[in-house]
This record gives sequence, C-alpha cells and structure tokens, in this order.
Amino acid sequence: MASTVGSVLHEVGRAASVLDVLRDDRGTALWPYPAMRQLAAAVDGADELAAVAAVHGIGAVDDDEADAVLSRLLSHPRTFLREHAAWVLRSRLPRLDAIDRLAGVTAGGGFAGMLAQRTLESWGGPAGDHIAAALLRLLAGARDPQARARLVETLGLVSGDRAGESVRWIALDPDESPAARARAVAALGDRYGDPAAMTAIGSLLAADGEPGAAARLAAVDLGMVAGAAPDGDEPGFRVAQLFLHADIDRELSRAGAGDNGGVATLLVRLGDALAARPGVGRVLTISRGTAEHALTTLGSGEKHVLAAVPMPGPAVNAVNAWPARVAVRRGIRRLLRAYRVDAIHLRMAEVGSLAAAEVAAELNLPVVFTLAPDPHTTIDALERTGGLRRDNFGVIDEREHYWFRARLVQRLATAADHVVLFPRPEVARDIKALTGIDVDGEAGRFSVVAEGIDLQVSLAASAGSPDPGELEALVAALPQHRHGLPLAVSVGRLHRVKGMATLVQAWAREPALRERCNLLIVGGDLTDPSPDEREQLELIAGVLREHPEAADGLIMPGHRPHGVVARWLAAACAGRGSLIGSGSVYVCGSLKEEFGLALLEALAAGLVVVGPDAGGPATYIEHGVTGVLVRAGDPAELATAFSAALELATLPAGPRIERARERISDGLTVESMAAALTGIYASVTAQEPHS
Repeated sequence: MASTVGSVLHEVGRAASVLDVLRDDRGTALWPYPAMRQLAAAVDGADELAAVAAVHGIGAVDDDEADAVLSRLLSHPRTFLREHAAWVLRSRLPRLDAIDRLAGVTAGGGFAGMLAQRTLESWGGPAGDHIAAALLRLLAGARDPQARARLVETLGLVSGDRAGESVRWIALDPDESPAARARAVAALGDRYGDPAAMTAIGSLLAADGEPGAAARLAAVDLGMVAGAAPDGDEPGFRVAQLFLHADIDRELSRAGAGDNGGVATLLVRLGDALAARPGVGRVLTISRGTAEHALTTLGSGEKHVLAAVPMPGPAVNAVNAWPARVAVRRGIRRLLRAYRVDAIHLRMAEVGSLAAAEVAAELNLPVVFTLAPDPHTTIDALERTGGLRRDNFGVIDEREHYWFRARLVQRLATAADHVVLFPRPEVARDIKALTGIDVDGEAGRFSVVAEGIDLQVSLAASAGSPDPGELEALVAALPQHRHGLPLAVSVGRLHRVKGMATLVQAWAREPALRERCNLLIVGGDLTDPSPDEREQLELIAGVLREHPEAADGLIMPGHRPHGVVARWLAAACAGRGSLIGSGSVYVCGSLKEEFGLALLEALAAGLVVVGPDAGGPATYIEHGVTGVLVRAGDPAELATAFSAALELATLPAGPRIERARERISDGLTVESMAAALTGIYASVTAQEPHS
C-alpha cells in the first residue's frame, strides 16, 4: 500500500508540467492507507505542487486520521494549504473539531474564506446547530465589520431554529454594522414561506442604505412584491448569458478598463444579434451592478435586457470576487426566476459560473458552457516562460486559484448539456492536451463556434469620416521627430495575461523597431487603476527607466469606448497627414488568446496584425498574408514578428484588406455566431429553431 502511494507521489514529483498533474486524477485519487506519513511529508516539502496534490490525496483517504490531518491543516502557516484543506473537507462528513477552524477561516475572508464557507454550508444540515454555535461564538468577539458580515452571511446558510432566529435579530439590530445587517436581510430572503422572515423584511422596506436595499431585493425573493418581467412580443425560448466582472452598458463606455475586455463587448453585440433571431423570446445579459439597477431591470420588457447582480463592497476583478459567491448566487437565482429563463450560457471558470451552475442545478435549467482552456493555456505559457514552477506553484495558486479553476472547468464541462469550443487548428488534440477532456468521445455534446464581431461597425468607421481629433492630439503631443511615423496599436486590458508590458519591452529595447513606429496602447483605467492594472503600469515604467528614449514614442491614453477605438483603428490604417504615417500595424502580445476579438476588429479595419500562433487567431490570421503569427510570451520573438508585420504593411494593402474582410464575413461575424448558438439553445431547451 505505502509503496503504491510512494509510486503515485513519485509520478507527481516527476510530472513534466503542472498541467500533467492538474488534468490527471492519478495524482489525487485513491491514496491508500497507511500512507499518511508520506502524504504529510509531501505537504511540508519544498515542492509546492506536490504539497497541494498531497492535500487532495489525504482527502481521498477514508479514515479518521485523514480527517484529523485536514482539520489541522486549516491552521497551517501556508495559506495555500489552508485553502485546499478547506476545499477538500467539503466532500467529507462533518467533523466537530474542524468547525471552529472553518469558521475562523471564513471570518478571515478571501478565497480561503469562500472555500471554508462552502464547506460549512454543505455541513449545515446535519451539523447546523454546532455550526451556528461556532459562528455565534466568533461573532461575540468580532469587531471588524467585514468579518462580522462574512460570519452573518454564513449563519444565514445554516439550517435550524437557532441560526434563523439569530439572523432575524441581527437584521433588525440598529446597532449592528450596515454590512452585517445587509447580509442578514439577504439571508432572510431565502426563507420562503417563513412568516417571521416576511415580517422582518416588511419592517425594513423603507430603510436607507445597505439594509434597505437588501430588504427590497429580499422582498422579491420572498414573493412579497412582483418580481416577474413581462413576456416579450414574440414567443420563443429565453436564454441568459453571464459575465459578472464588467460594467456593461450599451455604449460600451468602459471597454478596456479593469476586467471590461472583449467578452463584455461581445455579449452586448451578441445579445442584440440573438434577440433578433427567430425563435428567441428574450436574451438576458447578466453583469454586476447596484441593488437599484437590479430592481429596475426586473421589470424590463426589452428583448435584450442588460440585467444586474448586486455584489457586496466595491467592484473587484475576477480573481478577487470569489467571496461574493453567496450574493451572486442569490442575484442570479432572482433573475433566472423573474425572467423565466429556459437555458443559461456560462463562460470562464470564475465565481459567476460557479454560482450559476449551482442555481441551474437547483432550478433544473439546461447549461451551455464555453470551454476555453483557461486557466490551462495561461499555466502552459507561464511554465514555458519560467513564471510558474513547482516550487512557487502554491504561492501563485493563492493569487490565481489555478487548481480550483482547472477543476471547475472540468466539472462544468462534464455537467453541461452542451459544450461550445473555440476554433483551433487541432481542436480535439489541444483540448485533450490542455484539459484532459476527450472531445471526440462525446462528439454530439460538443460544437465548435467561432466568436464574431459587428463588421458593420468597422466598415462604417473605415468608410466614413473618422473623427480622430483626440488621436491626432495625442500624436501631436509627441516630440517633433516622432511625427509622421506609423502606429503600432494594441487594444485591451492592462492585465498580465494580455502582455502589454511584454509588448512595450519588445518595442522599447529594439532601436530599429522603436525608431520605425510609435506605440499606442489603448486600455486600462489610468485614473483609478486596479491592482492588475497597477502591476502592468509599474512594469511598463520599469521598461521606460531602462530605455528612457522610448517614452518619446509611447502613447497610453487609457481605455476608450468601443466606437472610439473603431475610429482610431481606421485612422491608423488610413494615416493622418503629417502626424500618422502609412503602414500602421496591430500587435497583440497576449500570453494566450482563446479567440481574439480585438485582433478581428483590427483586421476588419485594414491593419496587418501580429497574434499568437495558438488558439483562435491561428485559424483566421494568414501568416505572411494578413498578419504574422508568433509564439506568445517571448519579447525577442514578439519583436521579430513586430518587424515582419511592419514590412508586410509596406506592401499594397487593397488585396490584403479584401482577403481579411472576406474571411471575417465568412463565419466570423456576430450574426453568424448568434445563428450557431440559437440552434444549440434550441436543442438544449427541446425547442425547434425557426428558420
């Protein structure tokens, strides 16, 4: 037995990559007794990847000793081990000595707090009274308002009279912090049919601040006020699509700031296109927003509704939003019920998909899941470039939650009624290699659907009279010797995955490249940068300290609305007199691009593009014709491709632009994407699509 575990540990230890461990259950399943000593040794070893695998291995050992070890790990000084222990315990029977520790981890917040809260929630039936007692003990001594709010929220997930009475008391206590009261009020909204809960909510409907807003939403959940949206004018199925981590408006005014990337732009355009399809009754695009926005949209009769899920506290990026799971789940449930949604489409392994999958199972709703191999592609790129190693995996996993997200992708793909894949040159091979999922084994449940752009927006910007006044002013502000050069443009979020700092490095450290063009990076909130944006800005500042002369040709205006970006791309292609020369290009320095909508828009604008040679871009960029494909993540290789694109841009542009636009017209528009998805939604809802 012990030798078997030693063999498995040896396999984990000598695995060629992190992905080999993440996609192979041999590293974490069926670890036999009596190997606890070996597993415990691995937990405390320098190989952090093996340490995490060992925690999951302990979770597969079915005995009291394993439970005791997992309970003790909740107090381990290594944060990532506490996280994984809290996660693993969820699959085991309640253990009294772990309850107090889990409650303490919950109070601490963060990703670990979310995992501990999930475990306590799953134990809340059989051990409800014990959990309530532990939470109330901590509440008695907790002074931090946010810690109290987390404990109260968890108390609201526990069954039993003691928990219910305590939640009501906190909801009505004027001396309690607003955040904790709001969580208690929201929890009362889950107690449908409870007269005491309804009485408490009724007394708070006119209250100000967070408790009042939470009460008005809870009243909808309890059926005390109308919460259903009117039917549309046409019959048909109703579908919801979800991306929480964006400030979505119809003008796409926040495109490129924070997490407001290509997905946010896509869902607005796609929702409009879907709503115009025969057989579609209503499209619900769900993102984050205020409680008042959430209430307002509940009554909308539009065919494409931009609906909001309130999330506690200030807006945060996707990687830090996991603690909002409970609030997100309530908000999604409320919307799916109100709009009588027939199916939901999930994308990405983040808190919205986690919560929505739970709601879909509860409501018996079909799920369509877009399987982008994320975080798998990022892990692969970071390993290749040296940023992720076995000895730092745990620390990085604390920030990025790679292990949990990779497992979430597998669970979502397994449970989904239909799985959508992005085009790749070798789709089945790549998905198998990256995620371990066998696409060919269930061919009828998988479909390849290309994303698409609104080609008319790009054509109108190119054919009309672009108004690049601001762009001209930005170029005019550069030193005189930089006027008249072509632009190298890149549009996207300031996030490590998008590689903006790598792009600046590739351009700045090559004098011939730097002197040949100015570099325009559009994206990021420069006034109030997020932690991810600040990281990239600091890296770019470091490049400029090393190459101060590069500052003369770098333009970073921050994010701009989507329509403005379209006009700037058109102006870069056309040139602007003595300020912007001909031969501009578009350069993507991303570590990975599952599809690359910004690249498509640049192609539609007429620019030569540089894109990664893996994933979607390799299916529509013709290397050496419409653009240049490059292995992502290497500044030297990116600089070489950059130069090749500038050379390609000196050739006659007409045939190249026509070829690129023909490729986009042939299946890469938002309309073609909507048509393909309509058929999928019809199949999972058992409705016939209309022709």
